[in-house]
Amino acid sequence: MERELVLVLDFGGQYNQLIARRVRECNVYCEVHPCTLTMDTIKEMNPKGIIFTGGPNSVYGEEAPRCPKEMFELGIPILGICYGSQLMAYMLGGSVKTAPVSEYGKTEVEADGSSALFQGVSAKTICWMSHTDYIEKAPAGFAVTAHTPVCPVAAMEWAEKKLYAVQFHPEVMHTQEGMKMLSNFIYQICGCSGDWKMDSFVETTIAQIRNRVGSGKVLCALSGGVDSSVAAVLLSRAVGKQLTCVFVDHGLLRKNEGDEVEAVFGPEGQYDLNFIRVNAQKRFYDRLAGVTEPEKKRKIIGEEFIRVFEEEAKKIGAVDFLVQGTIYPDVIESGLGKSAVIKSHHNVGGLPDCVDFKEIIEPLRLLFKDEVRKAGLELGIPDYLVYRQPFPGPGLGVRIVGEVTADKVRIVQDADAIYREELAKAGCDQGLGQYFAALTNMQSVGVMGDERTYDYAVALRAVITSDFMTAEAAEIPYAVLSKVMNRVINEVKGVNRVMYDLTSKPPGTIEFE
Repeated sequence: MERELVLVLDFGGQYNQLIARRVRECNVYCEVHPCTLTMDTIKEMNPKGIIFTGGPNSVYGEEAPRCPKEMFELGIPILGICYGSQLMAYMLGGSVKTAPVSEYGKTEVEADGSSALFQGVSAKTICWMSHTDYIEKAPAGFAVTAHTPVCPVAAMEWAEKKLYAVQFHPEVMHTQEGMKMLSNFIYQICGCSGDWKMDSFVETTIAQIRNRVGSGKVLCALSGGVDSSVAAVLLSRAVGKQLTCVFVDHGLLRKNEGDEVEAVFGPEGQYDLNFIRVNAQKRFYDRLAGVTEPEKKRKIIGEEFIRVFEEEAKKIGAVDFLVQGTIYPDVIESGLGKSAVIKSHHNVGGLPDCVDFKEIIEPLRLLFKDEVRKAGLELGIPDYLVYRQPFPGPGLGVRIVGEVTADKVRIVQDADAIYREELAKAGCDQGLGQYFAALTNMQSVGVMGDERTYDYAVALRAVITSDFMTAEAAEIPYAVLSKVMNRVINEVKGVNRVMYDLTSKPPGTIEFE
């Protein structure tokens, strides 16, 4: 599939996913790759533009990541952000030093509107700064196009060579006109036309799958969540009854969810596919007995998934392909780029060495969550499925801190059902990115019916997010939280305390483990 590409080179910045996400919002395809990508590979990829991310290093340090100097001579437009801007300055003869005054947070920046990067941007605009080093002097050939009272080179450019740099982060929402700046870079400087559309993605992906699979048999890991549902329908549209969807009820689903998934995709459902439900609750509980370390739990659950699929494949005969609902944040957060591993995911981090399938198909691997939803709508999947709450691959295994047991699963399922019911009744569920109840591993003293209790604490979580890369805690009305607390403590045996989690992402993650 030929398409325009903007390449993001990761120098270790925490916002690299956001940069790619913002570029895609401009209808231009974007990929994140390590900064170690070779020049030959970059030339083969033929990007319309390149963006250098931020990063934690000082460019003058011995361990500082670099890029080949030849990159600046390719004639491809480059935008350096934060560390990326300092790297450009340092490698091309400028001066980068520890700033006399560090800048963090919202900062007023004076920008030169004659720059192509700042066309239509206010002369004074609020930007998000996060740096302890700064560009003391721009390299020869560069013009300074923005500054602050303490940052003499908040932006610089060498327009003839298509080299641009900003000290701030245009990709974060706190930079008020950041999307305008990125749009200017993508369209005015890189000359993109914006050919990344979901209808063409769906059509092309179905054709690619059909060509790749041929007459082969396909096994799909179906959880009933948004990602795996969209993946399953894509495969169904491509190969029909060659697809068998195996739904593993691992006992770590939300309350009644197993029956709901079967009702949608099973024999009475509307999709052209084969459906098998495997009730493997005890098998997973046995494997998880005594395990408390989060990553180990993830690996166990992921590996057990594969083992179940292998067994089902043997029952139905030769299977050539395994389908998974991996999406782009899974790939990035599982440490496949330069950025640190935040968490492993059973779709990309839990595969054992000996997978008994010819190939793995991940049709959504290039998409962010909201793009998956767009693809679902394009496929005609009902809205209630497309906008279903995200659910992690390891299920409640990462919403139960510590050891997973059947009784703990019962507690979190019941508490979660109450929480969801009350949010829906109050109309508070609208606009939330994700909300759920989790079981902490903390037990504390309480008093119920004049008797001492020593039971668990449930934590409630609700976040607002557009891309699941960053998130803010939602402001749920106190009266609603109070009602949920009363119901959970009165109706869910084993709980005597309820808390609300206010943590944003970063520094936390949306899930608990």
